[in-house]
Amino acid sequence: MSEPDHDFVPALPDLIDAAEYESYPDGRLMRFQLRVTDDGVQVLGDAFRPAALESILRAIDDGPIEQMLCG
Repeated sequence: MSEPDHDFVPALPDLIDAAEYESYPDGRLMRFQLRVTDDGVQVLGDAFRPAALESILRAIDDGPIEQMLCG
């Protein structure tokens, strides 16, 4: 499977609140949200470790991954 393209977008929903960081010092928190749209199912994800999240998203679909540029 080839590396998916990234579509950089201005905003995505925050599924993890900054107040939760202290509760997960090992950085293993990952959250998903599924949305049913007219085009099918949209999978949104948020994680402390983006590479782990992208690995799961790639397993679901090899299309582009929407990503925000943060910082």
